[in-house]
Amino acid sequence: MAGFQERLKLALESRKELDLYRQRLTLESPQGPVIRFGGREYLNFCSNDYLGLAAHPRVVEALQRGAQEFGVGSGASHLVCGHGLPHHQLEEQLAEFTGRPRALLFSSGYAANIGVLTTLLQKGDRVFEDRLNHASLLDGGLYSGARFRRFPHNDVAALGGFLGRSDAPSLVVVDGVFSMDGDTAPLGELAELCSRHAAWLMVDDAHGFGVLGSHGAGSTEAAGLDAGSVPVLMGTLGKALGTAGAFVAGSDTLIESLIQSARNYIYTTAMPPAVAAATLVSLQLVRDEPWRRDHLASLVRRFRSGADQLGMPLLDSHSAIQPVIVGDAGRAMELSGRLRESGLLVGAIRPPTVPVGTSRLRITLSAAHSEQQVDQLLEQLELCRDAITCE
Repeated sequence: MAGFQERLKLALESRKELDLYRQRLTLESPQGPVIRFGGREYLNFCSNDYLGLAAHPRVVEALQRGAQEFGVGSGASHLVCGHGLPHHQLEEQLAEFTGRPRALLFSSGYAANIGVLTTLLQKGDRVFEDRLNHASLLDGGLYSGARFRRFPHNDVAALGGFLGRSDAPSLVVVDGVFSMDGDTAPLGELAELCSRHAAWLMVDDAHGFGVLGSHGAGSTEAAGLDAGSVPVLMGTLGKALGTAGAFVAGSDTLIESLIQSARNYIYTTAMPPAVAAATLVSLQLVRDEPWRRDHLASLVRRFRSGADQLGMPLLDSHSAIQPVIVGDAGRAMELSGRLRESGLLVGAIRPPTVPVGTSRLRITLSAAHSEQQVDQLLEQLELCRDAITCE
């Protein structure tokens, strides 16, 4: 019988042979449209800093002030003595901004999703999830003990068939914006279907919050849905808002239940209060500077128009996430490497993050990018066009 060490080595070797081995980059600069690592600068097209707030001077200053006033670490969990004034203020602001009675902070989106699903669901319940949901949603559904079923991507009719045969409390769970394909869930249709079948709808808006909607409140705002239509809303703070952590917004009953029962909330140290203080400022910037969303939307249109002219195999995404499908994992790595040699950083996404045969370049745009930088990306993609579009 192979021991742990041998088994781990074999698994690592297998990953390398299949072009699935992951490696970290060690940055020598803040997040931004241009980053530095290995002593060289690169145009950055793989960050989730959609609004360019991660290194915004006002957000940085707020973090520094928060650390001076409240220290660096929170020192304990929220339920002991780690819940500070900035946490309280941020939860109130997030609730108001999303149009929900209350909001609750978590240390990450992964923790929030696991915490919600394992608290809300119990044995005998039904949970239906989109096949392309984020791993944290899929894991939470599996961990919950409920009867778990995935439905084909954005297939409302198939979901309706499942709900029609369900005789138990049912929860439908989707991403607002799908993290690897960049497309959006048909939230209006899903909300109507859930209402018809007395099911609850949960939306993970990690990649929509701050970006979509007339005020930046996310996918549910863009779809015109309130708390009655989407009882459970999760959003992250480390993407468009540029800081760290996550939140769940919903009814007083939902939030109190999470405080009392969500193990991912109870048994972990609270986020640093200075991060909450910084997020209050980034949330205000989302409110006060709609030009960031407008500029980002303009860059998305510019990129898609240029890529279409080049014959690039794009997906139906109008978000900041613009995947270029290349199919083979090795080819995705090769193309990512060629772009890096040219001074552009674009991630190669491979299984198991995406299905086998759909490896891709995951291009992400930011309001911090300029039109000229997007044009540089298109110029380099044109040089790789034959390798991208070959069958």
